[in-house]
Amino acid sequence: MAALTALTKSLGFHCAKRSKISTFSQNFPSHNSRFQTLRTLILEPSLSESVKLNRLSDYDSGIVEVNLDRPEAKNAIGKDMLSGLRHAFEAVDRDSSARVVMISSSVPKVFCAGADLKERKKMTAAEVHSFVNYLRSTFSLIEELQIPTIAVIEGAALGGGLEMALSCDLRICGFRLKSEGGSSLAPTFNSAGGTQRLPRLVGKSIAKDIIFTGRRMGGRDAMSMGLVNYCVPAGEAHPKALEIAREINQKGPIAIRMAKRAINEGIDREMVSALDLEEECYEQTLNTKDRLEGLAAFAEKRKPIYTGE
Repeated sequence: MAALTALTKSLGFHCAKRSKISTFSQNFPSHNSRFQTLRTLILEPSLSESVKLNRLSDYDSGIVEVNLDRPEAKNAIGKDMLSGLRHAFEAVDRDSSARVVMISSSVPKVFCAGADLKERKKMTAAEVHSFVNYLRSTFSLIEELQIPTIAVIEGAALGGGLEMALSCDLRICGFRLKSEGGSSLAPTFNSAGGTQRLPRLVGKSIAKDIIFTGRRMGGRDAMSMGLVNYCVPAGEAHPKALEIAREINQKGPIAIRMAKRAINEGIDREMVSALDLEEECYEQTLNTKDRLEGLAAFAEKRKPIYTGE
């Protein structure tokens, strides 16, 4: 099939509905932060050693980090990692205290190298089909989480790795000078949503150019076309993502969820229908304690304390 090459070596190089859950026939189960800060990490047990689910606490309570940690395969997504990803995001989906999710990597110079092709070579055609369906539905689960998601791209995001990043609401990449290496994106078409999400982000013509050529790109190009939201110096993608996560975490969680729903569902509707959806989402915030807290905080000239009620 064609190639949706991932932003290869991490965007860092060059710049400053829930879909129905498909089951995988291979018995897939459902399921060190590098940035030092004054906070506590609550590490949730994972079904996979290659995926860590960290729930931040103290003043960062509400921020959740899904960390990819498979250094021997550059975070390539095999059966075990896919199970871990699914388990992690299902756990986040069930957690009413979660307000924002970051997807990051603990492997230097790599976000995710895409599918594990060594493992795939040993699969039958039927097994490949089943695996890809499970991968696609897992990325849809990420996209359909009610809370904001942030991809922290500090290194190569290739193939399925880029497709996973495209499933997130925001993408932040780190960059270095070309001679020093850094992050880049490269799209190899992996049938996990790239042909649909990429044109919705950058437009049909640009998406075709990227997919047909499989061209790798750096952070400056990716940001100029709207593929990533921020491009920061190498090593600073995680701190920047945490900064943004903290900003989101301070906002009213009900309003954030409704805003995400209005944007995601409204974008494909006619304007009249989209405005009706916006009204419906707004009405969900009217009879909440958070709305009253926001008004009270404004009148009292203080920061609001939102509880999600």
